[in-house]
Amino acid sequence: ITHSFLKTNRKMENLSKIATNDGHGENSPYFDGWKAYDENPYHPINNPNGVIQMGLAENQLSFDLIQEWIQKNPKASICTKEGISSFKDIAIFQDYHGLPEFRHAMAKFMGQVRGNRVTFDPNRIVMGGGATGASEILMFCLADPGDAFLVPSPSYPAFDRDLRWRTGVPLIPVPCSSANDFQLERRALEEAYKKAQQANIKVKGLILANPSNPLGTLMNQDALTTLVSFINEKNIHLVCDEIYSATIFRSPEFVSISEVIHDPNVVCNKDLIHILYSLSKDMGLPGFRVGIVYSYNDAVVACARKMSSFGLVSSQTQHLLALMLSDEEFVARFLEKNTKRLAKRHMLFTKGLEEVGISCLRSNAGLFVWMDFRRLLSEPTLEGEMKLWRIIINDVKLNVSPGSSFHCFEPGWFRVCFANMDDHTMEVAIQKIRSFVDPKNESLVK
Repeated sequence: ITHSFLKTNRKMENLSKIATNDGHGENSPYFDGWKAYDENPYHPINNPNGVIQMGLAENQLSFDLIQEWIQKNPKASICTKEGISSFKDIAIFQDYHGLPEFRHAMAKFMGQVRGNRVTFDPNRIVMGGGATGASEILMFCLADPGDAFLVPSPSYPAFDRDLRWRTGVPLIPVPCSSANDFQLERRALEEAYKKAQQANIKVKGLILANPSNPLGTLMNQDALTTLVSFINEKNIHLVCDEIYSATIFRSPEFVSISEVIHDPNVVCNKDLIHILYSLSKDMGLPGFRVGIVYSYNDAVVACARKMSSFGLVSSQTQHLLALMLSDEEFVARFLEKNTKRLAKRHMLFTKGLEEVGISCLRSNAGLFVWMDFRRLLSEPTLEGEMKLWRIIINDVKLNVSPGSSFHCFEPGWFRVCFANMDDHTMEVAIQKIRSFVDPKNESLVK
């Protein structure tokens, strides 16, 4: 083992610092849980004692609706008898602006998801290889290495990879507390900004996910207006990751930053406003690698479009999605049914937890819940949280993600995904949690 380790290290010495630095964030409990699942995946028949994957925010509840549409629309694929006539036009070189019909369909879909309360310009649609690629493109456009972005915490763990790893842009956590349900406060923003200045760190912007990952909560109009006021005052960028905007399953409704900046009562330099979007969550299509940068800054759009040539969406995917997303009747039906299915799954899952005394942060969006396991900690520390997490992974055989991997400053919170499994697996998972928190197992926990 030592010889192999040394040999690997010697090989790494010949590689670039960008490729070999540890900024990817892969060495964290968030990704370690995925590895535990990959090595021993649960299967109801072949491996009932395997690990159940509850760390992947994926929506598998509405695949049947998309499959049904594809069966009814064979022309959408260039690999069918009905669609083969489009093969040559799609297979040859395509400009990195993207297919016009795809950009128009995406702009229309983004507006439909937001209740058509705002419209989007297809000419501002810039493609990226999934939300990961789109996020990095935007960071390269907005900041130089060493410039920093404020990030409300708890925050998405892979922001470290997407935003920071190759760009060299530090992320500064803005702590949020359970005392007010982890809502972002202006005071906390001001304090984080001031500390950065005192440390001679140039803050170029603020990035946040709305709806929140991992909280599953929304920012209302007043909160978003406060953010716009803050970034205008500091003359820094605001990046809103809105990839969960169609996963809202009960009121209040989602308010996009695009709606706020079009409010005549809101003073805003639109050049500072940017949106990240994807079809990975709202349509459940992460494998399609469709990421979108939508910026109100003309220079950012121009620069991002040039950079997008390193991670485009395949023309075949654009072609299919252009037809699918242009089908207004299908989109409306999909959004309605998907919302109902998410609401039902969320209700069943949280009710199952409540029956065994486990509470979650009240949420109304996303593919996960923010579960409160604080009473099960052997001690209210990071070490206590890691001890509990190892028991859940190794003994209970559930991959749930500890709050510390989301940069949560309060030990004992865990993100648990509920939409990436069938009903039977969910019932098994709840039963495992039920058995785990049984008072008879207190010695196991503590």
